[in-house]
Amino acid sequence: MLERANDEQPATGGGGPTEDGGTASQTTLAGRPTAGLGLLLGALGVVYGDIGTSPLYALKTVFTLDRGLVPDRPDVFGVISLVFWSIILVVSVKYVIFILRADNEGEGGVMALAALARSALLKGKAGRASAVLALGALGAALFYGDSVITPAISVLSAVEGLEVISPRWAAFVLPMAAVILTLLFAIQRWGTGRVGAVFGPIMLLWFTCVGVAGAAEVIRHPSVLAGLSPTYAATFFVNHPVVAFIAMGAVVLAITGAEALYADMGHFGRAPIRRAWFGVVFPALTLNYLGQGALILRAPDSRDNPFFLLLPAWGQLPMVVLATVATVIASQSVISGAFSVSRQAMRLGFLPHLRIRQTSRQEYGQIYAPGVNWGLFGAVLVVTFAFGSSTNLAAAYGVAVTGTFLITTTLFLVVARVLWRWTTWRLALFGVVFGSIELTFFTANLAKVTHGGWLTLLIAIIVFTVLLTWRRGAKLVTARRIEREGPLADFIDTLHTMNIPRVPGTAVFPHPNKETAPLALRANVAYNHVRHQTTVIITGRTANIPHIPWDQRLTIDDLGDPNDGIFHITAVFGFQDTTDFPEVVRRAAAHPLAKGLDLDQVFYFVSRITLRCTGRPGMATWRKRLFIGLAHNAASHAEFLRLPEERTIVLSAEIPV
Repeated sequence: MLERANDEQPATGGGGPTEDGGTASQTTLAGRPTAGLGLLLGALGVVYGDIGTSPLYALKTVFTLDRGLVPDRPDVFGVISLVFWSIILVVSVKYVIFILRADNEGEGGVMALAALARSALLKGKAGRASAVLALGALGAALFYGDSVITPAISVLSAVEGLEVISPRWAAFVLPMAAVILTLLFAIQRWGTGRVGAVFGPIMLLWFTCVGVAGAAEVIRHPSVLAGLSPTYAATFFVNHPVVAFIAMGAVVLAITGAEALYADMGHFGRAPIRRAWFGVVFPALTLNYLGQGALILRAPDSRDNPFFLLLPAWGQLPMVVLATVATVIASQSVISGAFSVSRQAMRLGFLPHLRIRQTSRQEYGQIYAPGVNWGLFGAVLVVTFAFGSSTNLAAAYGVAVTGTFLITTTLFLVVARVLWRWTTWRLALFGVVFGSIELTFFTANLAKVTHGGWLTLLIAIIVFTVLLTWRRGAKLVTARRIEREGPLADFIDTLHTMNIPRVPGTAVFPHPNKETAPLALRANVAYNHVRHQTTVIITGRTANIPHIPWDQRLTIDDLGDPNDGIFHITAVFGFQDTTDFPEVVRRAAAHPLAKGLDLDQVFYFVSRITLRCTGRPGMATWRKRLFIGLAHNAASHAEFLRLPEERTIVLSAEIPV
């Protein structure tokens, strides 16, 4: 594996039990493209789909979830005020202004934030650093749980608009939703850059229509603007504390895309996301929620589906079509966020090596992870058919995302205190304001656990168990592997004293570092009793810039003896460069230290570590079996490094777990 976070310990070799050519490090981001129209449209198309389609179901769910709400001025204004100020405080202030500042070399998301917090705590506080990273893993697990619900509820809420036009369409809702979801996940291979370029103009049209539909009703009933006052939210809580508390469990639906907004930062950068929010998304959402509130006051029966009933009859079918497209796009934000979180988890040693394809020549964050994509698709499809409607899904939605909100706030406070040196009063103010709001949302959503919320928690528990199991297992295996490898310098000294024949040709050993001896090299000497005329050990690293010229890519070290035919190559790749170890060997052949390198007889020796479950302490037996299963399904490192199959020799080494 070649990708690894800055602060990941080199000994893990990328967190995997298999020896390979990667020990990646991240260099500082050289610079980001300016926030032009293209990136702004891309951000609209990828980042804001989730929160941008929340008007489809947020107010509808508030008034159907709790029949204690009365469609009169105090209750409607109270709900509108709650929605508006939740968006202001949680999305605009917390995420867009503060949380987006906490990027980890351009990457966002709870795992990137946890890595940033851990790197700040590493000096002298290793225990706290580990706890912070575990908290990040829990946040990632909750994000995965949310990622299963979002595409299902978004697409269903749009297609259900057909029922507003005619009840006869009801039988077609689920099949149509399944087809749309299938197409959505199928196009992910294009990459978020291309997807955003296609989706951006559509989402711009969506937000325009959403804003205009709401504005038309607001113009007819301008008194609804009074609902923006925070006094109505406060009065609502004072007069109806139980009803308001229950309503908070549905109000959260208006802000559920906030965490995906942060997770997608690596795809487009901070500036385009902020400009798109304040310039397009926030005004459109505010107008639409106000319009829905005004409509419910004017026609109380419209609360069953106020979004589509804002429109005249002739505009409802076109809006269903546009809403369907928009909700497909809404799912994009969590899907691309899941790709980013998965890569971050892999780099931090919480997941095995995954197949990840870079889909942009400029942006490091734009990637495609096929395994994550199709695994998520299967889960989303099951949830869609199991719950059957957006109303049922809304009853399950919110527990995981509010838990992630709380974790993000906690990690941000760690970064602000340790890295940015915030004063105590600033930390206290931030923690009290946002922590109290999010804790209220979280407790209000706990009531949903028995109504389907258990599903997202179950998904989160499973993912969290996988993440911690892989990390723990990788540490155990790495420690035992290093014991067997031993220091490279000592092994070379031993080779100098051994009278073993040197056979013609070049032997190449991909390896995570140059401190320990590759197991494949030890095995070749021990069992074949020979070593090649030239022995090359290659370590790969991935920088956070698109391309690195070949004249700057390779560093060759003769390891102390220029005449023994053993040398080490450090190859640094840009994220858009092909990870091609055979090409590294060809380029290195021209270097003075690589004299004797025979390009006609190059063979690649890879260590395949076979894991054996034992009764040794360190991890429960069932977790060991899970770890071994994950290791068996990891992506092929030989394929990743582009090693030619006919010239690759795999030498097995057994490691007890």
